[in-house]
Amino acid sequence: MGSKQDLVHVFLVTFPAQGHVNPLLRLGKLLASKGNLLVTFSASKSIGKKMQKAGTAVSGDPTPVGNCGGMIRFEFFDDGCSEDNDDERYDLDGYLPKLEAYGKSALTGIINHHAENGRPMSCLINNPFVPWVVDLAEELNIPCAMLWVQSCACFSSYYHYENSLVPFPSEEQPDIDVQLPHMPLLKSDEVPSFLHPSTPYPFLRRAILGQFKNISKVFCVLMETFQELEGDLINYMSQICPIRPVGPLFKNPLLETSSNISGDLIKADDCLDWLDSKDPSSVVYISFGSVVSLSQEQVTEMAYGVLNSGVSFLWVMRKGATSTGESGVLPEGLLEKAGDRGLVVHWSPQAQVLAHPAVSCFLTHCGWNSTMEALSSGVPVVAFPGWGDQVTDAKGEAENRVIGRDEVEVCLREATSGLKATELKKNALNWKKAAKEAVAKGGSSDRNIQEFVDEVRKISAKKSV
Repeated sequence: MGSKQDLVHVFLVTFPAQGHVNPLLRLGKLLASKGNLLVTFSASKSIGKKMQKAGTAVSGDPTPVGNCGGMIRFEFFDDGCSEDNDDERYDLDGYLPKLEAYGKSALTGIINHHAENGRPMSCLINNPFVPWVVDLAEELNIPCAMLWVQSCACFSSYYHYENSLVPFPSEEQPDIDVQLPHMPLLKSDEVPSFLHPSTPYPFLRRAILGQFKNISKVFCVLMETFQELEGDLINYMSQICPIRPVGPLFKNPLLETSSNISGDLIKADDCLDWLDSKDPSSVVYISFGSVVSLSQEQVTEMAYGVLNSGVSFLWVMRKGATSTGESGVLPEGLLEKAGDRGLVVHWSPQAQVLAHPAVSCFLTHCGWNSTMEALSSGVPVVAFPGWGDQVTDAKGEAENRVIGRDEVEVCLREATSGLKATELKKNALNWKKAAKEAVAKGGSSDRNIQEFVDEVRKISAKKSV
């Protein structure tokens, strides 16, 4: 690899899900673009296949990123499941231990191979749900950092729960409120849902808390948030562990030159021409991410609420099932009634959609990636949280009921016209400005990325002495 052997080598390992792949790949491109870093992005082979099918060139050869000499490459590993059959992966209770067993073995071989060929890893970076990467780094004597892909508010919730620092809902007291430092009071159904005793996903709680058992082993927690958004809380939690907020990652201007390297696992449908034909602030964008599934009854009620509101809409409706089941479909004839006011796609280029002047608001599940993208694009949100961190991001419970069409209609009307809509838009634009300043040269997140890169270089220099 010639001069590439002189590059400091950083190895990224992601949990195989859309909401984890995207931010970690964005981080990888950003680290490479800062110069003199070779970044290897690693995931299961099934993820590599999906990325390739969606149009990303997932080459094992280093690809230049930015203008400073940095490079990124891809290397995928066997997770013990068939590449084409996701049913086994949807059974997360059984899949997570298999991913750890196969992943540890495969990554040990990959890392040792690079070391033997003059390209040792100076740093490993993982994201939540694969806490065993931290153990692997410790075993191989490689410094490790983590990218936290949720809010600092959720990070604080998990930390305080794991260390029993404040009371949380329990089997004996399922309805108690939770008061955490520098945060508003959380009702029992506003804490991350995996922490509630009623969660049907206790194995995800175990996985994510595994990261907090290992928190003392990482030298840095990179966080997909920004100082201006959660400042007091970030400052408080930084006294407990070394946090560097580096978001919003998708908004960083350094990534504009590497748009052909995308973390999307589904090829986006073309919807931008349709948006171009619409008036400014006239379209409601509807998407519930890559995991959340809605019942047929809920889809029907929401569809008629959207139709009756009179707004134009762009609705992302995924094909097929996910780990939470298969979503309902639009009622027969509804699109015909909507006419040119409605467009349904299977996947969208979300960052471009949110930046489009035709979009007035975002009806969203409030996953953190979507929340950050909406805030950073100046788009008001109508919150429809489902599970996990979404209920905390929205600060509103995932109500165990079907939200009726009348309620959907009222919310959309309020968010798109009148005094409330004006106020929402003003607040959203303030956050857009703050986000832009954070990632601009010399901004809070830009400084944190540069300091992290400098730290990795120092670690590499010490190891090579």
